[in-house]
This record gives sequence, C-alpha cells and structure tokens, in this order.
Amino acid sequence: MMRQTMNRLRGQLKAVAAGEIAKIREAGTFKNERVITSPQQAYINTSAHPSGPVLNFCANNYLGLSNNPQIVKAAHAALDSHGFGLSSVRFICGTQDLHKQLEKSVSTFLGTEDTIVYPSCFDANAGVFEALLNEQDAVISDELNHASIIDGIRLCKAQRFRYTHLDMAVLEERLKETQGCRIRLIVTDGVFSMDGDVAPLDKIVALAEKYDANIFVDECHASGFMGPGGRGVPALFGVSDKIDIVNGTLGKALGGASGGFSSGSAEIVTLQRQRGRPYLFSNAIAPSVAAGSLQALRMLDGAEGAAARAQLSKNTTQFRSQMKAAGFTILGNDQCPIAPVLLKDARLAAQFSEKMLDKGIYVIGFSFPVVPKEQARIRVQLSAAHTTEDVQKAVDSFIVTKKELGV
Repeated sequence: MMRQTMNRLRGQLKAVAAGEIAKIREAGTFKNERVITSPQQAYINTSAHPSGPVLNFCANNYLGLSNNPQIVKAAHAALDSHGFGLSSVRFICGTQDLHKQLEKSVSTFLGTEDTIVYPSCFDANAGVFEALLNEQDAVISDELNHASIIDGIRLCKAQRFRYTHLDMAVLEERLKETQGCRIRLIVTDGVFSMDGDVAPLDKIVALAEKYDANIFVDECHASGFMGPGGRGVPALFGVSDKIDIVNGTLGKALGGASGGFSSGSAEIVTLQRQRGRPYLFSNAIAPSVAAGSLQALRMLDGAEGAAARAQLSKNTTQFRSQMKAAGFTILGNDQCPIAPVLLKDARLAAQFSEKMLDKGIYVIGFSFPVVPKEQARIRVQLSAAHTTEDVQKAVDSFIVTKKELGV
C-alpha cells in the first residue's frame, strides 16, 4: 500500500510538471537550449546550425575576453600551481592566496576599501541584504531590478518598497514614506540587462543625500566597459564615492567564467564574511577562475582594455543607429551594448530568432516571464570581438528577416 501511494504521488508530481510544460509550449515561450561546441567568441559552432559557424550576438562577452589567450594561459598556470578545486567553503579551508589577490584587485579597480568574492553574483545578491539588514530597515528597489536582487531582498527581514522603473519622483515618495526606518537602502541595477537602460545615479545620489539614505548598485552589465576606464555606471556619473555597495560579476565582461563580488567599506564586507549564507555555505571559486579573472582585471587598465572598450563603443553606435534607421524599435541607452530589438509578440520573437540563425546570426528571443507580457524582444549584445563587418552582417540580416516576416 505504501509503495502504491508513493508511486501515485510521484506520478501526480510528474503530471503537474508535464501540464505546466504544455502550457509554456502553447504560449510560445518554451526556451530551447542551443548547444555550442566551441569556445565562447564572436564566431561559434552550434549543433543548432550544423552547416558552419555562426556570428554570436547573445553572449555577455562585452570585451571579447572569454577566450582571450592571456586569460586562458593564466588559468592553465593556476591549474598546475593551485589545483582544480578547493572542496571547501572559504572560512574552513577554501581560501587561497589567489582569492585574496582577486579581492584586492577588484577593490583597487573600483576604489573601495574591501571586496568579498562569492561563487556568483546571484549568490552575492542573495547574501548581501540578509547579512546587513533587519526588520528596522527598508529596501527601496527599482521594479525592473534583476531576479537575483528580487530574491535576495525576499530573504531579508527589511521592509520592502518598489519604485517605478527609473522614476525619481516615485523614489522620492518612497524615501519620504520610510523616514522612520533605521536604514533606507536604495537598490538599483547600474545597467538593466533586459532593457539596456542606465540608472541615473547622479539623481539617485542627490535623493539619497537629501533623505539620508544608502545606495546599492548591481554592476553586472557595466563593470569593465561602462564609464571612464570601464569602472561602471558610478564612474560614468562621477559618483563612485557616493555608492555604499557595488555588487558585480566575473562571469561577463571580466573573463566570462564564474564568480561574483560585493565591494564597499571594510565593515560592510566583513559583516558579509560573517553572515553571508551563500559565501559561508558554498565552495570557493576554482583557482583557475580566480587566476583568469585576475588577468582580466590587469588587462583593463592597459592598452588592450582601452582598445576593447573603443571597439565596443564603435560597434554599439553602428548597430543602434543603423537599426533605428531601418525602422526597428531599439530599447535602452545609446551608449549601452545591450540593444533590445522590441517585437512585442512572443511567437514572433521566437520565429525571428530562428530565421536569423538560418542566416548565420545567433540571437535569442526573450519573452515572459523573463520580460513582461507583450514585451517580447530579441536582445542583441555587442562585443569588442565583433568587427565592423560582423555588425553590418547582423543589421542586414535583421532587415531581410523583417521583410520575410512582414513585421
């Protein structure tokens, strides 16, 4: 009888999952994973396009460093000198000299006192709020902040408030509502990954100073290439010294492997080392990842970093201007290499991306729940690894596909 009951319950769970999958397919929002069989770079091989390499416009490889020979060499060297993995969390026996060097390097790059490296930025965002805030505090978050920020805020006991995307008038109202709280932490992405928007940090800082609030910025889609020297959106607006917490990733522009960080004052970072649950209960990042990320940071201040940022800026301007001239709606800030092509209809976005793949252009359609309903889009991400000719090929393919689908 017990076995029959267990089998019935397992069958019920399987049936519920199958029903939900069917609904997703019916809505046209099922997400297929295309398998790539090459390193991450401008041209990649994928089983979805067996006839040859395709141009990749949907990776976070903004500076083109994901397969950089110097970074690969540094990672190889660390495998020989420091091994494959740590098999432990940081505070037990999982901290190597490479991890401390990496944290110091990030702090120097951002101009902060200290940095803590997490297994990912999702983990950093999951750990920071619970470690620092309690029920006496308030979090005031942009409504379009990344899912990891939303989940991290849910884990803490602070009161939660949202403000309309980039709306400073609503943010000011939330600051007025929360004046009785011990800490008011304004939380925003620096660059919003699905929209290519840039947070107006100069205005946010002005409000924070007026109402005695603190500021947290997620720089995952900005570190390394936005602002002077690639130091992100705070540097873009000249307010780096006004930001209390900067979280970011090593898994995008800075080499593209894995790992995230939280950077700020020594006290804020130390408290996270004591209470940040994803830090305390997760293995340290692999030595090869730490060494490769260190090399990426070294390159940012050199000629290679400057050249990569210049090429990325050139590619961004070329794509955005030509696509707008062709009648497409391109979301976001004109300086941002995230260039969402708004199509609205989920099925259309999926069809569009498949036809682009047929033309040798690898892009992905995004739809609900990744973006709001009726706001489906193809998110194009420019890279310094793309040439002018690569960008032109993408634009031309978009124009042809638009005609084919009667958009």
